Amino acid sequence: MQITETLNEGLKRGYSIKVSAEELDSKVNEKLVEAQPEVEMKGFRKGKVPMALLKKQFGPRILGEAMQETIDGAMAKHFEDSGERPAMQPDMKMTDDDWKEGDDINVDMSYEALPDIPEVDLKSIKLEKLVVKADDEAVEEALANLAETAQDFEPRKKGSKAKDGDQVTFDFLGKVDDVAFEGGSAEDYPLVLGSNSFIPGFEDQLVGVKAGEEKAVTVTFPEDYQAENLAGKDAVFDCNVKEVKQPVAAKLDDELAKKFGADDLAALKGQIGERLDAEYVGAARAVMKRGLLDALDDVVTFDLPPSLVEAEAGQIAHSLWHDENPDVQGHDHPEIETTDEHTKLATRRVRLGLLLAELGQKAEVEVTDAEMTQAMMNQARQYPGQEKQFFEFVQQNQQMQQQMRAPLFEDKVVDYVFELAEITDKEINKDDLQKAVEALEED
Repeated sequence: MQITETLNEGLKRGYSIKVSAEELDSKVNEKLVEAQPEVEMKGFRKGKVPMALLKKQFGPRILGEAMQETIDGAMAKHFEDSGERPAMQPDMKMTDDDWKEGDDINVDMSYEALPDIPEVDLKSIKLEKLVVKADDEAVEEALANLAETAQDFEPRKKGSKAKDGDQVTFDFLGKVDDVAFEGGSAEDYPLVLGSNSFIPGFEDQLVGVKAGEEKAVTVTFPEDYQAENLAGKDAVFDCNVKEVKQPVAAKLDDELAKKFGADDLAALKGQIGERLDAEYVGAARAVMKRGLLDALDDVVTFDLPPSLVEAEAGQIAHSLWHDENPDVQGHDHPEIETTDEHTKLATRRVRLGLLLAELGQKAEVEVTDAEMTQAMMNQARQYPGQEKQFFEFVQQNQQMQQQMRAPLFEDKVVDYVFELAEITDKEINKDDLQKAVEALEED
């Protein structure tokens, strides 16, 4: 076997691989000898089929396997000897269009090599860590918001008109063409106006009603309504309003605390304070991580494989297009062109991705099985009732596992760099932290 370099420009590499017919024939014979003891054929005992007959019967198929294994072996040996790593799967192409059995094999291999990553003095990196404490005001504000989610309703004064957000208790009977339909009636039904729990237009017509009033609500069922017999039909609901209630926030007392699993109000405030502290720490970490990536991007530069940048720019453009066109779920859309802005962002992402991967490899950072399992369980919770199926799907899907492993690995590398970098605490309030987080989303 001969491997000859044909291209070495920047990160682009090209090689010509030649495998002699004798070497290939030897590989075929080797595989036939290995298989011979297990081969059965009519007229021969098991393992006694003549080699010439085996070669005639199985030679063409074995030849294809031998060619693939030989080329793959040559490629693997090249990367082992050279120490290079391809940015993407190498392009392999046979150059003999009229090749026939008995000829030498000539293959061209081309790829872009991953660059050498320069050393970074991580201890010289200076970062600022934002520190926010959950003060009494923040806890009280969060507690008030929590009370709103547990709001109750109390009767309005007699004769008061229902407002948006009020709860109206009423009986109703729905008819299409003056004929009542199944599922179109109820008694003492409590409806919060503005909740959009009824078909469009229904709740709006109850705004302004009073207790004891009768109201005919006229609506049109949506064309895609789940009950086909009602889809697109006009309907009239005869409504008898019984009570109008206004929303009131729950009282901040021990009873409220028990609704949320705490022993008393003091314990609930303690839990809220801990949750806020955890949220502040997470937000501050995100800000500091961005600071770290900015710092690394400023001090490190090296050539990048154009194919990686191009692929990343394409993904960025595609993702942003779907963000701007949320109604398009599939990929049946016009070709999306990348811009200079996409390429600029892709260049940064690829450079930092390669750098973090190199730092993680040198520091022997690994994502443990336990960490992967926890991540899979966390994501499985997003599919209530299908957790087991999701878990099994990920276990059988290597690409999905890699997508989940990548951010875990990156976060562990970032934590490793944090340990070495020079970090200064800066105490701020929650409003300034919020502004810092919003600035990340704008970039």
